[in-house]
Amino acid sequence: MKKLVVIALMTGLVAGMVSFTGNHPAAVPLTFNDSLRALYARPVDQWPKPLIDAGVQWKELSALPVDSNIVVKLKDPKIQLGKLLFFDPRLSGSNQISCSSCHDPDLAWTDGRTVSLGNNHLQGTRNTSSLLNVAQVKELFWDGRAASLEDQAINPMATMHEMNQEPPTIPSELATIPGYPPLFEKVYGDKRINLDRILEAIAAFERSLASRRSRFDDFVGGKYKQLSDVELQGLHLFRTKARCMNCHNGTYFTDNQFHNIGLTYYGRKYQDLGRYNVTKEAADVGKFRTPSLRDVMRTRPWMHNGLFDNIDGIMNMYSAGMPQPKPKPDQVNDPLFPKTDPLIKKLDLTPEEKKALIAFLEAITEIPYKMDRPQLPN
Repeated sequence: MKKLVVIALMTGLVAGMVSFTGNHPAAVPLTFNDSLRALYARPVDQWPKPLIDAGVQWKELSALPVDSNIVVKLKDPKIQLGKLLFFDPRLSGSNQISCSSCHDPDLAWTDGRTVSLGNNHLQGTRNTSSLLNVAQVKELFWDGRAASLEDQAINPMATMHEMNQEPPTIPSELATIPGYPPLFEKVYGDKRINLDRILEAIAAFERSLASRRSRFDDFVGGKYKQLSDVELQGLHLFRTKARCMNCHNGTYFTDNQFHNIGLTYYGRKYQDLGRYNVTKEAADVGKFRTPSLRDVMRTRPWMHNGLFDNIDGIMNMYSAGMPQPKPKPDQVNDPLFPKTDPLIKKLDLTPEEKKALIAFLEAITEIPYKMDRPQLPN
């Protein structure tokens, strides 16, 4: 009899916690924490069903692989070579800027700036993305214009406001440094240095950069005390009322797709048409790649333009439904007028719910592996 009562109670609780008020699931009262923990202290495939819109392709949240230790990966000769090249400023025109100038290991492989700062202190137009878990990204850059890490790596080398280098000259310059030819021979079997090998080695190093397992990963693995009550509430909100999983799902908390979340600034100072600049499709105006939320609390400032450095403010924007631009009379028939993705909806989160979501984001953020800058060949 007691067993039946418990089952009935849990069934009713599940229905209550994911029941809907209008278009949104009801918030989980803090008094339900014990029962909420019971619902999540079980295999992921038995968790409450997430709130996902029809037609959205998604994957359930899951833990990072156990073998993501960069210390082991760095023993690979190609990755070792790529690391040296990544940190070497002699790949730039001024011999002062390296890949690590914008992707600093001490700053979760970003630069902590609103936008990147490069050659002659020239500023870029977009925020520097973290390289953590970049091996999982299908199309690189905020607008997806690079199909591989090798394609991506050459872009900043050749860009004037970044490394300002003529990429074809890099191999001959490296060949004059006595320490490099033996390293290329160790990896490729001969001392020949060419651009393809340089890009391949850098990409191999970048693919080794991965997040460390967080308390969330331990929780998924069965250590159910790793998340506090408020973090657990944040996890549930993330999957339900806050609608986060429509775009941030799977192991790396991203769908690797492109969305317009209302920050195109069409016709204004910070205008950026995003993926449209690549595809020239009107439907792509203002769309940017969904970033991974792994270690997100260490990659501030946020968004493609780096204009947002306050996580509370970001929560407020999402709760309000993000900007929904309205066309001026002369823009009504403008095919390029940006349209906020219909996945973005008003959430009406309470202050307590916002705090719980932020607490959960902290729970999927870990201290990155420490990496010292290497001694460069000479």
